[in-house]
Amino acid sequence: MFTTFFFELRQAGVPVSLKEYLMLMEAMKRGLAAYRVEDFYYLSRSCLVKDERNLDRFDRVFGRVFKGLAGSPEAGEEIPVVDLPEEWLRKLAERVLTEEEKAQVAAMGGWKALMETLARRLAEQKGRHQGGSKWIGTAGTSPFGAYGYNPEGVRIGQAESRHRRAVKVWDQREFRNLDDTVELGTRNIKVALRRLRRFARQGAASELDLPGTIRATAQNAGWLDLKMVPERHNAVKVLLFLDIGGSMDDHVRLCEELFSAVRSEFKHLEHYYFHNCVYEAVWRDNRRRHAERISTLDVLHTYPADYKLVFVGDAAMSPYEIVYAGGSVEHWNEEPGQVWLQRLLDVYSRAVWLNPVPDSRWGYTESTRILQRLMDGRMYPLTLDGLDRATRELMR
Repeated sequence: MFTTFFFELRQAGVPVSLKEYLMLMEAMKRGLAAYRVEDFYYLSRSCLVKDERNLDRFDRVFGRVFKGLAGSPEAGEEIPVVDLPEEWLRKLAERVLTEEEKAQVAAMGGWKALMETLARRLAEQKGRHQGGSKWIGTAGTSPFGAYGYNPEGVRIGQAESRHRRAVKVWDQREFRNLDDTVELGTRNIKVALRRLRRFARQGAASELDLPGTIRATAQNAGWLDLKMVPERHNAVKVLLFLDIGGSMDDHVRLCEELFSAVRSEFKHLEHYYFHNCVYEAVWRDNRRRHAERISTLDVLHTYPADYKLVFVGDAAMSPYEIVYAGGSVEHWNEEPGQVWLQRLLDVYSRAVWLNPVPDSRWGYTESTRILQRLMDGRMYPLTLDGLDRATRELMR
């Protein structure tokens, strides 16, 4: 099994050497991981992973190779009820409604009414509640809680999105960085991006200038005279903002393909992540997004106006996140998202928004229509035709 684990890691692109594998075997021989899967996980990760960019791939291979080992009971052993994971019990309590029943569930009536009602319920409620339409609980139609349904509510205590209806999420969520080593299924994305190329020679002279060498040698009566020039690079500068998490989980593969292509095509590329809408801070690493946030004002002051600004996101969110202070789904923002978006557009006049959702569905989402107006119509579908039109706009 350990040999299979080693080869699976290498096949997944994690650069594991034989020396590191033998070090893990020596650590196992000395009993450092004992008999707990969790101990073995941390031991093997510390021995085999040298770069944090490979952590996600390591986790996926570990889960596939050692699936089912954790919590496997001995023959005849009865599993106590208290050991059942809490998320299993929550799943059993999920509220499943028909479309007719959903239509009968009313919203609170706006952002202010929702927040005021939540404050009152937090003050009044004394214990756990399941079902029902008022208190903060599970499997109900209340605007507050988890695993139920409400057309406009605050999600509390739920790991993932189900109906995409939450106005705010009262839990800390973890997002995964986009993988920039994904092999594209087609070269067409790269070809579409090449319209943004504008070559220039800068830096040290490190490349042979063959025409110049021939001319100089001929002028030197046949005596070889080597001429060097700086390497030719794409001089276009791109500032990439990537929406991550939530409804964007449905588009991870497409965004990773785009991210891989952009990383290979542009030398001057800076990328940042945001969730739903840009606010006062963005981040580079999703694993550290709560600890290492970068001020959006610092981004504006760091990169000059000759950068091309590209947003990638599905523009699907509560309209409150764009137009209201405090409307962010995850934190209390002092200024509305549209204010920060406009500040970016004021500095970077060449800007586009790439949307992975087909443009035939944009009209059904109010937030998408708002962002289209703010972008002055410069929102394009993340298709080959959309990329072609977006690059034409950026180079106009």
